[in-house]
Amino acid sequence: MSSTSDQDRCSRADEVCLYALAALPPDETRDLESHLGSCEICREHLETLRPVVDSLSAWPATPVLRPSPSLWDQLVTRIAAEPRGNSPSSSATGWVEPEWEDVAPGISCKILSSDLQRDCVSMLVRLAPGTEYPPHKHAATEELYLLDGELWIDDRKLFPGDYNSAVADTADKRVWSETGCTCLLITSPSDLIS
Repeated sequence: MSSTSDQDRCSRADEVCLYALAALPPDETRDLESHLGSCEICREHLETLRPVVDSLSAWPATPVLRPSPSLWDQLVTRIAAEPRGNSPSSSATGWVEPEWEDVAPGISCKILSSDLQRDCVSMLVRLAPGTEYPPHKHAATEELYLLDGELWIDDRKLFPGDYNSAVADTADKRVWSETGCTCLLITSPSDLIS
């Protein structure tokens, strides 16, 4: 494995990383493959990335690393539609860390993002030890990734690193934590609380 200084680094090195992850859109892939034929620096960079990418592809979450072409198209369209100059990095104050809010006894949330058009919210949720979340019916797909502690969803016990997905119109009768927990939750704010 060779290392290159910044002055020896090709300006297309970031594209090589995306190419190695099979995350470069098809039209850019063809262009970069042509570039790889003439750029030894990029070819060497690609070879150093292969062992890392190979180890990632062994993970069960491979589809996350290789999104479908339609997902790429949606992402590109969404980014192109965003007004320029309104990104957090361009503001004078920068990104502001959201605060934790107590939403019910023993339950705190930190809203990371919300998309009212898609009826979706991403948040961190903390349950204090012995806390139970009310029974609810999912208005849309709900995704939960447990970061720490233990969480019961009906008869399934989750541990840190566990993932749970529930589709629209399904219900969770009992969600609780004996130990307390923190999770990343992507859900609809329109869920029906029983």
